[in-house]
Amino acid sequence: MGKNNHLWRKADHDYSAPAMYMITVVTTNRHPLLGHIHGDTADSAHIVPTSLGAVVIALFYDIEKQVLDRTGKTIQIVQYQLMPDHFHGVIYVRDPLPAGWQLGRIIAGWKGACSRAFWQRHPQTPPPLNTSTTGNISSRISSLNTSTTGNISSRISSLNTSMTGNVSSRIPLFEPGFHDRILQGSGQLQRWITYLHDNPRRLWLKRAHPDLFRIHQQVEVLGISCTTLGNMFLAERPLRKVLQCSRRITHAELAAKREQCLREAEQGTVFITAAISEGERLISRALREAGYDMIILLNQGFPKPDSPHYKFFKPSGIYFEACAAGKLLLVEPADALFELSEVEQSVYAKAHDIKHDSPRYRFLALNAIGWMMEQA
Repeated sequence: MGKNNHLWRKADHDYSAPAMYMITVVTTNRHPLLGHIHGDTADSAHIVPTSLGAVVIALFYDIEKQVLDRTGKTIQIVQYQLMPDHFHGVIYVRDPLPAGWQLGRIIAGWKGACSRAFWQRHPQTPPPLNTSTTGNISSRISSLNTSTTGNISSRISSLNTSMTGNVSSRIPLFEPGFHDRILQGSGQLQRWITYLHDNPRRLWLKRAHPDLFRIHQQVEVLGISCTTLGNMFLAERPLRKVLQCSRRITHAELAAKREQCLREAEQGTVFITAAISEGERLISRALREAGYDMIILLNQGFPKPDSPHYKFFKPSGIYFEACAAGKLLLVEPADALFELSEVEQSVYAKAHDIKHDSPRYRFLALNAIGWMMEQA
């Protein structure tokens, strides 16, 4: 297995042992070769695979047979989600794999087969699948118009799907390596599946509201130089207030503060917070779940402009929903602000022995910067 297949591996995990994984691969240079998004609304959004995307799906399911034939061990494909420029899959390694058959080798073999399908540019690849991109592959293959496209099974078997074939000098379909998550807790599998199903909706929203998902570098918000993403108009709201909670806050005090913040938000206050302490995170979540506007301060929360992830960055979870609704502004203050004397004085007034270059200094400094924004 090549070095690139170790890019995101967990160092202390045995990838030949029984476990369930969610893997993600992206196309080279993020070219949208695998499918197209369709739907008039976010809720109706779905991905229609290209002919190449349909082969990628079929080859993914073919992993079960390939591993069983070569090792006698069982791997189960649990779920997948095809996207225009990437692919998610949930794989269950049911049996201990023999030496040399770690997950990385299996994924490398599948990616290699996909690349060979890409290079062949077969003129009779199957037509796009309709509606949902999740479910049983056999029923989808049988629904293809085989009178005009030929039998997909015979075309797949004609591909060189060897798990150890030679690496071509041509540009591969997917970027090197892959990302994986390992199932560890109760309810995690259902969260994975929900996340996969929700991918097309999130893509639709991002494309429908590009300005709300664009990173803006070196802008000024309420007197501070920063990088932002989200609704810039939130900074112009006349009622602004910093949300800050002591780590020693009691349950009763936290409950009272939560209700107070919800009442103020209902009256039009936009809260500014770094959401550092547990109390701040709990109240922030309550505000977001109630649909109120927020400004969130980040400590180096955006990828660098020269990062391959910069162009494709988007907030996750509840922050994504808030951003799409125009109810969130993410703010990453410029590094120079952490050196301001007024910021330093505010931090050291609360933590005398803190190191200036420590993460805790930066987080406490975010609160000081928040107070500057409230008073601007």
